[in-house]
Amino acid sequence: MADLIVKAAVKEALQDKNVASDFYDALDEEVEELLEDAARRAEQNDRKTVQPRDL
Repeated sequence: MADLIVKAAVKEALQDKNVASDFYDALDEEVEELLEDAARRAEQNDRKTVQPRDL
């Protein structure tokens, strides 16, 4: 799967913090898992549209 996060946006959100280079990969994996779970919940509710409540 493609990268799901934007490094510049992460840096901006964390402003005055240093970010380890491997943090981005770990964050990307977490986001991917979150999306998979949300898609699964939508499917379990017979929907093709993923909604905020699926998070």
